Amino acid sequence: MPPSKRRPPVWLMGLSNATFGLVGGFIVLPLPQLLAAEGVGVAKIAAISAACLSPGFWVFLLGPLLDLRFSRRFYAGLFAILAGLGLAFAVVMKAHLPILEASVMISYAAAVLSSNALGGWLGAILPQVVEGAHDESNHEAVRLGAWTQVGSFLGGGAIAVLAGEFLRLFPVSLAAVLLGLLVMLPAAVFPWIPLPVEADGVRRRTAVESFAELFRDLKQLLTRREVWWMMALFLAPTGSFALTNQLGGVARDFHASDAFVSRMGGAVLSFAGATVCLLLPVFARWVKPLPLYLTIGTVGSLFTLGLLLLPKTPAAFAVAFMAENVVQALSFTSAVAICLSTIGKDNPLAATQFTLLTSATVLPILYMGVLDGRAYAGLAGVSGLTGMYLWDGCLSLVACAVMAFAMWRWPVVRAVKADAPLRER
Repeated sequence: MPPSKRRPPVWLMGLSNATFGLVGGFIVLPLPQLLAAEGVGVAKIAAISAACLSPGFWVFLLGPLLDLRFSRRFYAGLFAILAGLGLAFAVVMKAHLPILEASVMISYAAAVLSSNALGGWLGAILPQVVEGAHDESNHEAVRLGAWTQVGSFLGGGAIAVLAGEFLRLFPVSLAAVLLGLLVMLPAAVFPWIPLPVEADGVRRRTAVESFAELFRDLKQLLTRREVWWMMALFLAPTGSFALTNQLGGVARDFHASDAFVSRMGGAVLSFAGATVCLLLPVFARWVKPLPLYLTIGTVGSLFTLGLLLLPKTPAAFAVAFMAENVVQALSFTSAVAICLSTIGKDNPLAATQFTLLTSATVLPILYMGVLDGRAYAGLAGVSGLTGMYLWDGCLSLVACAVMAFAMWRWPVVRAVKADAPLRER
């Protein structure tokens, strides 16, 4: 039986991305609670949390290492184990803030690298998945992308619940071991996910063997027009929905209590995000990933502008907060599908390309968050929630219109060359 037939179902391959969600979820919810219990102030907690999340921006610099010499399965597993060890050590050292901060930062960087190695790996075997499912590439890319995000959301929801329970029921050392093993657990699926294969069934590693070869392939990757178009698409605020990170800070404008905001931002939101990601494969039956991404961005931007009509009540906060998060989840899932579908079967820099493109989706969240904050303080004579809604919604709508025109005007933007290798091996 060919190796391409011996693989787990798409949903299980996608759920193996839960390591990323588990570590990220720990930083967002249990870590601030753990620090508060140690008597750390609010400002210090915010600074530590921001530092621990920083690898999400700069880890793309290490992306090329995921394509060097060893298989992406090796790197995905290695960094998943390192993520678990880092998190366990951080919990044990919770009374020593510098060590805890460094350990969580290393854990999150390892989780991001594991996720990126997995993304490059799944993109490289996508043609095998399509063949086994007797389906088209675009739809299977969306299915894979959707389930990777489901894994991330479920991981975040699981650790939001289990971290507190473990620390309450067990000694710190045992709780740390259990949390570390939980972070490593999704990697148990990796041995069952096949490596890329040639037409004759021979397994391929598609990893470069030397730094000279790596730099040569990297130079060629950066000359591909479709890669730069995808970078432009993701760097523009077409699907950032940065309001998801700002609304919690202005909850008092809606007369919403801290407890209400915490409940909205906990495990319920994580499971809601996981559920909505599964809508993408349904939409992908009629719309390909690239126009689907812009459609989601356009609809979400119009919804943001529609928030101007809502009163400033806790119910309106719930609607805005949930909807912005849901649309952001849909947008990022479709972006992952685009990244997977552009990798190709014999791409020796699959993980590098996946890392580069997905990192680009993070940057608009950063700069749009800053702009939303300035709009709230007062920008061009409009301030408060009205300013945030107007600037965020209008800029995103314009960005979607510009990229839609580019997609229509230049065929290279429309073409998702899933079968074009970066270089013949």
